Amino acid sequence: MITIKTEPHLEQINMPENLAIGLMIAEKRKECATLGIDFTYYSFALGQSPFPVPESIQKELEHHADKVEYAEAAGIEPLRRSIAEFNKRHFDMDVRPENIIIGPGTKSLLFLLFSILEGTFVVPVPSWIGYTPLLTFAKKEYRTLELDASENYRLNPEKLDAMFADIEGTAILVLNHPNNPSGVVYSKKELQDITDVCRKHNALVISDEIYALTTYEFENFVSMGNVFPEGTFITNGLSKDRSAGGYRFGTCLLPEQGTTKLRDTFKKIAASIFSNVSTPIQYAAIKAYAENNEISTYFTIIRSIHRIMGHHLSEAFSTVPGLSASMPEGGFYFLLDFNTFAEKLKANGITDANQLSKELLKDPYDVALVAGKAIITDPDNFLARIAFIDYDGAEVYQAYLDNPPANTQEEVIFFNQHGKQMLDGVEQVKRFLDDLK
Repeated sequence: MITIKTEPHLEQINMPENLAIGLMIAEKRKECATLGIDFTYYSFALGQSPFPVPESIQKELEHHADKVEYAEAAGIEPLRRSIAEFNKRHFDMDVRPENIIIGPGTKSLLFLLFSILEGTFVVPVPSWIGYTPLLTFAKKEYRTLELDASENYRLNPEKLDAMFADIEGTAILVLNHPNNPSGVVYSKKELQDITDVCRKHNALVISDEIYALTTYEFENFVSMGNVFPEGTFITNGLSKDRSAGGYRFGTCLLPEQGTTKLRDTFKKIAASIFSNVSTPIQYAAIKAYAENNEISTYFTIIRSIHRIMGHHLSEAFSTVPGLSASMPEGGFYFLLDFNTFAEKLKANGITDANQLSKELLKDPYDVALVAGKAIITDPDNFLARIAFIDYDGAEVYQAYLDNPPANTQEEVIFFNQHGKQMLDGVEQVKRFLDDLK
């Protein structure tokens, strides 16, 4: 009999819980709708932009469906020029087109970075679920740096300094800004403080800025590339701010002093692994990064909708006695803290945060969220991530376009009308807590 073996280190990697739960919920909703059954889950698990892709990008993709040739591994030159101009307009960054690498989704580019760069990676936690599995897959050493609720889950430069001091060789900080799962956005001063620590230790930064254009007060957003240009790799893409997750399109901006050897290494590994990003997608992406009134309006509207949904849902959860929620400043997530219920949860046989998410998913509560290992936190920390996108994005976008809320009172009405499913989810969480013995 033939024995097929897999690498032992892959046993440490699990199916991402947010994706597994999200796919399960989508399938269950479809099944119930087909059978005419009135049943639903209250979905706070999967973070996927609910809005339709801007029409001009869709049309551009259709127009270039005949582009079937292989393309340059790093991305076609007109697209890299368009991305450079986009970064100048939106982030005031002077990026040379030759320092831009295109990949099939930001996740693939992060894996390339983790594989190519030599050093010890530092991942602040709670964190997006994807970083540590990719580092494990690449067989890289990494350390986690616990973020403190009392500091609003912001990176503390003194703690970062101490961790860097304990690392031999190059330290590489993985910074997610705006942050998934907390919704934190760093100020220029905070980024400068982090940069001072990085320069002191000759450390590098991978700044995952996939949510940058969803920052609610976008005029205050500063890219790490503006503050630490010589040592920052910036990843971004089309999935969150242009709602094109399925397009699998990501970008990586190399540091200002990116060498020819670094660029060539990136290109040859990209060519070896995926040849090139889908050529029609690349041509459509030129439009996605071009100056365009439709897309500029789109950015403004989705930022406002995310802010309304996030702020009011955070407030709704915070009215539940014993619960506290972070207040998001960008993206579509915040953290929900169940720790005041820790003893009561344990008395009811719920020993850790991983089990808490499983119990909430059961009937009659049917609440889907991710916690514990899914956000890279200690299981004893009863902390969960809330994704606030459980609504009909096309319908809500049009409602906002037709009648944008003009004040706080109108925003409350807008949220109560279009966020009802999420509000019902809050009640289900309260019901679960009330049922604890």
